[in-house]
Amino acid sequence: MIASHYAEPLLRHLGEAAPLFASRDAEAEPIAQLAKGDELAMLDNSLGWAWGYAGKDRRVGYVRASALKP
Repeated sequence: MIASHYAEPLLRHLGEAAPLFASRDAEAEPIAQLAKGDELAMLDNSLGWAWGYAGKDRRVGYVRASALKP
């Protein structure tokens, strides 16, 4: 039997306003606009994109990793 595992999100804040995308595609239509200081519950950070959930409605998506505070 294989046991499921869960990732604990890392809370990060945006250092600048940034769009939230459904995929790692900056040419795609944004699904939300995040403001400077908004929180991202980050589950993955790779290839220049951070993936997680953000905003009041907790939308899941990608934001450029460079928009996050260090």
